[in-house]
Amino acid sequence: MAQILAPSTQWQMRITRNSVSSSPMTTKMWSSLLLKQNKKWSSKSSAKFQVFAVKSENGTINRMEDLLNLDLTPFTDKIIAEYIWIGGSGIDLRSKSRTIPKPVEHPSELPKWNYDGSSTGQAPGEDSEVILYPQAIFKDPFRGGNNILVICDTYTPAGEPIPTNKRHRAAEIFSNKKVVDEVTWYGIEQEYTLLQTNVKWPLGWPVGGYPGPQGPYYCSAGADKSFGRDISDAHYKACLYAGINVSGTNGEVMPGQWEYQVGPSVGIEAGDHIWCSRYILERITEQAGVVLSLDPKPIEGDWNGAGCHTNYSTKSMREDGGFEVIKKAILNLSLRHKEHISAYGEGNERRLTGKHETASINTFSWGVANRGCSIRVGRETEQKGKGYLEDRRPASNMDPYIVTALLAETTILWEPTLEAEALAAQKLALNV
Repeated sequence: MAQILAPSTQWQMRITRNSVSSSPMTTKMWSSLLLKQNKKWSSKSSAKFQVFAVKSENGTINRMEDLLNLDLTPFTDKIIAEYIWIGGSGIDLRSKSRTIPKPVEHPSELPKWNYDGSSTGQAPGEDSEVILYPQAIFKDPFRGGNNILVICDTYTPAGEPIPTNKRHRAAEIFSNKKVVDEVTWYGIEQEYTLLQTNVKWPLGWPVGGYPGPQGPYYCSAGADKSFGRDISDAHYKACLYAGINVSGTNGEVMPGQWEYQVGPSVGIEAGDHIWCSRYILERITEQAGVVLSLDPKPIEGDWNGAGCHTNYSTKSMREDGGFEVIKKAILNLSLRHKEHISAYGEGNERRLTGKHETASINTFSWGVANRGCSIRVGRETEQKGKGYLEDRRPASNMDPYIVTALLAETTILWEPTLEAEALAAQKLALNV
């Protein structure tokens, strides 16, 4: 991420009520994404619909497409809310739909719901009920209209957060007065890899073979270098439509790999936006017949892995003299390196090798404009004496609730002993 700008004003995850004329995103790629504004149905039209799987010359299913694209707003105040939650693996996303009587503007207006936790690896069969608490809402780019996507966290019937609910602990950290006063900003760079469905091999690669070596693919254009641009572009537009604070996208170093950036986001909002953007990406790749992978090292060998670099700053870092605050934060991060690594994603040891723009997983390092370090400080931050830092350690499959909260905890709430601080400062050549 090139720089951190002012965050959006959407801190409380509110969305305004859409007008009847609002329409979802459009794309030319898949029929189920062709959410163009349809002709208005007459209120006197027959309520009988004949649905036929009649394929036109271009392969779309016309009648099914018409029904998928129906705009309900002229006929009912009811909306569809897609409740989304994190499953038992801690990385898989689950969702189900329910009808809500009227449009809503805040998650507090939505009812709690439940699901069978024994089917997601989150509860035993004899006591399987898990309760969904709505926490953030976004416009639904697939259904359009006043329909919404709802990010939820998960609790027992007694109101206790279940083990995979990492949002609850993050919300506690972000509600701490010291953290609130520092107005933590995050810019998260989510990398991902697109795989061919049947063979689980990167998109654009010859099956069982390899393309030419890395070099021509990063931010490239051309049918022989860029694979999956339509998916990236559709996702970009869908996120903007939904109200996600996506700030950019680009092709990555390994062919078939892409990145998008979310932020700047404040506090808990960063995790909500990343999880919703991942859900939208899963839905788009589902419709495209492509597999989404967040594996931090999908292909072994001389190929870049996939990370989730996290740009971070506090109010004190962004003010005059902030570089000294940044150096103190780096010192704290060095002393808790093992704690952070253990929370930064499964399989990260295959990525953090000291090669391919990474630092070794076993050694903490920092540097200015150095992409081979654990923590990178931008040249502009050094020159201005204030700004932000980039934590390059998180893997692409990291939980953004864990990573963002841990950064705030380590740099704002946690205090090392004076002896440990002095030794670390000497080792890192930090004059704090």
